[in-house]
Amino acid sequence: MSNVLVLQHPNLASCDLSFIPTAEPNGSIMRITVADSFQLSDEQKEKLNRQKIDAAVLPDMAFSDLGLIVSDMDSTLITIECVDEIAAGVGLKEKVAAITERSMRGELDFEQSLRERVGLLKGLDESVLQRVYNEALQLSPGAEYLLAECKKYNVKFMLVSGGFTFFTARLKESLGFEYDYANELEIENGKLTGRLLGKIIDAATKEELLKTHRAKLNLKPNQVLAMGDGANDIPMLKEAGFGVAYRAKPKTQANADLCVNYNGLEAICGWFRQSPNS
Repeated sequence: MSNVLVLQHPNLASCDLSFIPTAEPNGSIMRITVADSFQLSDEQKEKLNRQKIDAAVLPDMAFSDLGLIVSDMDSTLITIECVDEIAAGVGLKEKVAAITERSMRGELDFEQSLRERVGLLKGLDESVLQRVYNEALQLSPGAEYLLAECKKYNVKFMLVSGGFTFFTARLKESLGFEYDYANELEIENGKLTGRLLGKIIDAATKEELLKTHRAKLNLKPNQVLAMGDGANDIPMLKEAGFGVAYRAKPKTQANADLCVNYNGLEAICGWFRQSPNS
């Protein structure tokens, strides 16, 4: 299988690509067949980044060749960090968001920081969860397109989140994808207790869920794509055939095969050839 250099930008014709051999800018996606040993130089990467062009070198596969996409939820499939928005209900959004940021950068132990943040929510009325879902939660740009393409080509979609089942279950129902896993908030008498139920969905669990579903679906490693933004996504990104850092923290980008920094989630499809029956 040959390799391709893929460039993505809303209007490539408006970009200066004179430093890319054989480039003929047109449309929003450009695919250039390259040698197996081809790599972009640091100078080329800098020029692409300056123009907000997402670029990657990868095998020349069709999107329909994938069998499973595994996605983080907060700041990946959706634009918010749910725990931060819940904390706004007790006036602690800024404090909780600071802990979330450090955790996603890999500066704090994930489980410890999650329990700390959830502990700050003790006593909050459970109605705030529905309010966050209704008023704050938004899908990331391109999410609906990506999920439509998954359905079109029978690519299974799994949401694995260090966030909460309240949100993953509702997203699964509304968007119609196959699998969801997240942490469960304990609620008693209509109030959050500040505790979690069951096993924590952390980095190791995300990786394990990817392996389990890959085996169940009888898929090869290169048929699985994982995407996320935080340090707790790194193990599953490295386990997947294609690990995608989506508008991610530097540590996550450094451990990913592909980075989407400027486009939306439609760029996941853009990395791959259009399927023959499109």
